[in-house]
Amino acid sequence: MKQLFIIRHAKSGWDSFTFNDFDRTLNERGHQDAPMMAERLLKRKVKIDAFISSPAIRAFTTAAYFAKAYDVKESSILQIPELYHAPASVFFNVISKIDDALHTVAVFAHNPGITDFVNELTDTQIANMPTCAVFAVKANISHWKSFKSAEKDFLFFDYPKKD
Repeated sequence: MKQLFIIRHAKSGWDSFTFNDFDRTLNERGHQDAPMMAERLLKRKVKIDAFISSPAIRAFTTAAYFAKAYDVKESSILQIPELYHAPASVFFNVISKIDDALHTVAVFAHNPGITDFVNELTDTQIANMPTCAVFAVKANISHWKSFKSAEKDFLFFDYPKKD
């Protein structure tokens, strides 16, 4: 069985107009929400084998907060350039290449592609992945290359302002 946690980057801002989109940083709320959502995942007793992220500053920083909560070195986060503003098809391609020794993986990326992607996974449909939202699914597969065509079970959807 494989589990996938799809996580949108935490809230970012436009602190300086000298930064391009790729270099946008988390704002104050983002720096609060990312560690809080990582703790929520830990409370669910979720074990994560690997962290995969878009290399954009806001996505990678979000992944770093999660990695820190899991006592994983930031240098262990796998950065995949194709995840920066990726459409759903790219998510499937990236996931198909995950090492089969990894069973539970967290992927950090951006809208609108991340919302499109999660809406292709199960019958559970959402209008929008809020910042720092976590959408979790599992698939009864042995190989990540089978993920796209496999039947997936919705586990949960959580986000900072939920409840």
